[in-house]
Amino acid sequence: MLALFTMETLLRAKCFRHLAIPGSVRVLYKDYRTVLPQNFSNYESMKQEFKLEIPEYFNFAKDVLDQWTNMEKAGKRPSNPAFWWINGNGEEVRWSFEELGSLSRKFANILTEACSLQRGDRVIVILPKIPEWWLANVACLRTGTVLIPGTTQLTQKDILYRLQSSKAKCIITNEVLAPAVDAVASKCENLHSKLIVSQKPKDGWRNLKEMMKHASDNHTCVKTKHDEMMAIYFTSGTSGSPKMTGHTHSSFGLGLSVNGRFWLDLTPSDVMWNTSDTGWAKSAWSSVFSPWIQGACVFAHYLPRFEPTSILQTLSKFPITVFCSAPTAYRMLIRNDMTSCKFKSLKHCVSAGEPINPEVTEQWRKRTGLDIYEGYGQTETVLICGNFKGMKIKPGSMGKPSPAFDVKILDVNGNVLPPGQEGDIGIQVLPKRPFGLFAHYIDNPTKTASTLRGNFYITGDRGYMDEDGYFWFVARSDDIILSSGYRIGPFEVESALTEHPAVVEAAVVSSPDPIRGEVVKAFIVLTPEYKSHDQEQLKKEIQEHVKNTTAPYKYPRKVEFVQELPKTISGKIKRNELRKKEWETI
Repeated sequence: MLALFTMETLLRAKCFRHLAIPGSVRVLYKDYRTVLPQNFSNYESMKQEFKLEIPEYFNFAKDVLDQWTNMEKAGKRPSNPAFWWINGNGEEVRWSFEELGSLSRKFANILTEACSLQRGDRVIVILPKIPEWWLANVACLRTGTVLIPGTTQLTQKDILYRLQSSKAKCIITNEVLAPAVDAVASKCENLHSKLIVSQKPKDGWRNLKEMMKHASDNHTCVKTKHDEMMAIYFTSGTSGSPKMTGHTHSSFGLGLSVNGRFWLDLTPSDVMWNTSDTGWAKSAWSSVFSPWIQGACVFAHYLPRFEPTSILQTLSKFPITVFCSAPTAYRMLIRNDMTSCKFKSLKHCVSAGEPINPEVTEQWRKRTGLDIYEGYGQTETVLICGNFKGMKIKPGSMGKPSPAFDVKILDVNGNVLPPGQEGDIGIQVLPKRPFGLFAHYIDNPTKTASTLRGNFYITGDRGYMDEDGYFWFVARSDDIILSSGYRIGPFEVESALTEHPAVVEAAVVSSPDPIRGEVVKAFIVLTPEYKSHDQEQLKKEIQEHVKNTTAPYKYPRKVEFVQELPKTISGKIKRNELRKKEWETI
C-alpha cells in the first residue's frame, strides 16, 4: 500500500521505478521506430509491469510536487527547471520545484484567507497560458478546492452557464474577460470572490499580482482522500448543454502516470511542451500531471494565436525534448519552410485530440526524422489507446490499449466483437473500476448511467481492432466535431443558429478541411422573408451571430442554405446523412 506516497516510495514502486535519469537514448531505426523507450522495454512488458495500488489519502501537490522539491534539494534531480515559460516578447519565467511550491502556497493562502474558500468549494479559472494558470492549478490542489478550467474563448453566456451550473464560489480571470463576468455576476448567487490577474486594479476584484507580493508561503496542504473531487471539466455539449465531468485526486493525479511514463516516456531530464488550450483536459494531461509526476520540466509559450513560424523557431531555439500538439498544428507546420530548422533536442512527438492524417506523419518524418505517436483519450479518461516507442506504427491507427485500461470493441448488447468487426469502443469497469476513469457527471446520474453497458464504459466512439491488436477509429457515435483539436457539439451551435431571425431550423455536421482536418458546416432552412436576401451577406451575418452567441471557434466556417433537412419518421434530423455527403467527395 502506498500509504504516504513519498518520492522514495515512487522510485521503488513498479509503476514509477524507471524515473531514474537514463543514459543516451537517441537510437535511429530504418522502420517506424525512431527512439528507444526510456521507461520500459517493449509494449508487452509495459502492460505486464504497470500496477499501482491506490492509497487511501493522496494529494498531487504534497505527495508528488513537494517530493520532487525534496529530491531537488538533495541533488537527486537534474538542474532542469520544473516550469519554463516564455511569451515571445523577451519575458521568461523559470521555476524550480521549490519555487513552484513556495508560490503555489502563497496562492493557496489567498484562496483560503482572502477568498474564504473551504475544502470542496469550486473555483473557475479562465486564464490564457500565463504562469498564474499553473499556480492556480497547484493552489487548488493544496487547498482541496475543486478546479474548473475554462477556455478564454468562452462568451458571456458560456460563463453564466458555467457559474450557475457549477455553483462556483470563486472565479479567476484576466482583464479581458472580467467585464463578461461582471455582466452576469448578479445572477450567480454562489459567487462571492473574484480574482483578477492584471497589472491594474479593477473595482470589485481582488488583484492577484498585488496580493502575491504580500502573501505568506507558510501553508499546510490539506489531507485529501484519493476519491475526493479534484477537478471538473465541462464537456462539449454534444446532445444538450455541456456536462460537468468530475475527476478525483487519483483519477488524474495518479491515473495520468500512464501517460507520463509510457506514452510521453518522460524522465526528469526532459523538457515537455504541450500546445493545448488551458480550458481543456488535455492541458491537465500534458501540461500538469503527466510531466510533473515524472519530474520533467513543463515548457509553455504564450501565443495569442497559433503561429507556425514562432512554433518552429521555439522548437529550434529551446531544448524541448518532447512535443505534443493537435494534428491541425502539425498540418500547419509542414506547410512552412522547415529546411533551416534544426531541432537538436527534440526526440519524441505526440499528437491527440483528433485523428491524424498518415500523410502528415510521413511529411513530418521526412522533415525531422521523427515519428508522430498518436494517442486517443477523452475528458473522462486518461490515455485509452496509443502508439508507444518500440512499437511499429500503423499509419492511421490509434495504436494499442494503454496499460490503464482493458479496451474492447462491443456490440449493442455489450458483447465483445472479434477483430475486424466495427462496434462501440468500450472500457471494462466491472468487477473493478479502473482508477484512470472519471468519477461521474456532476448532478447528472442519468447521463452517468447511460455510459454503462454491461461491464463496460462506452466511450461514444466507434472503431474496430485488427488481427494484431491495433485499434482503428471509425466515427463518433454522438456526432461530435473535432476541429483544430477542439471538440464541438452540434447541439450548441444549432441552438445559436436558430436564435437568428433568418433561421427556421438548422443541422450542424463536420466537413473535411485540408488545414483543420474538419470544420463545422451548417445546413440552414431560411424563413420565407429572408430567402430573397443576399445569400453571401446573410452567411457572414449568421456566422458572426454564432461567434458572438457561442465561442469563436464553434462558428460554422461553411454554410449551405437548403429547402429542408433529412429527418427520421419521428422528426429527428439525420445528421449522419448530411455528414456522409460531405465526406463522400474525399
